[in-house]
Amino acid sequence: MVYPIVMYGDPVLRKRAKEIEKASDLKPFIQDMFDTMYAAHGIGLAAPQIGKGIRLFVVDGTTLEDIEDDMTGFKKVFINPEILEENGDEWEFEEGCLSIPNIRENVARQAELKIRYFDEDWNLKTEKYDGMKARIIQHEYDHLDGKMFVDYLSPLKKRMLKGKLTDISKGDVDTEYRILAPLKK
Repeated sequence: MVYPIVMYGDPVLRKRAKEIEKASDLKPFIQDMFDTMYAAHGIGLAAPQIGKGIRLFVVDGTTLEDIEDDMTGFKKVFINPEILEENGDEWEFEEGCLSIPNIRENVARQAELKIRYFDEDWNLKTEKYDGMKARIIQHEYDHLDGKMFVDYLSPLKKRMLKGKLTDISKGDVDTEYRILAPLKK
């Protein structure tokens, strides 16, 4: 099932997502998450972006293999993740978000992270990532804490984007995927 993507301004995007009980069978939902992400041409999708306030996100960076060599096989599920460390020099890169379509801005993030999470079979993992993999994880992890990439922008940049963000909240935005806009009349 392909879900509509929740747009900027929806309260679910600003709440800390809840932990998932370990007994939960998430495999059908995870497949829906991947299907939704692919339908929207994304490389990451967090559950709050489809209106589900739970601590789960999926990533598939394999489409970036032409940009970054080590993206081969970078398709993963993160359940109840916890970033344990962030290290390294901050580096800027232009980010976008399926919940904030047609807006891309430079965001500075630390280059490395260590994360603990459960995979789709409830195996506990602790792994280190760097570069683009770390950035994708940091972006999606932020969604689980109610944070979005525009929160990293300067106050001036945020004011400049205010009209566009309001339009997105109203559903007045062109996308190739279905959306759910909080202020749509």
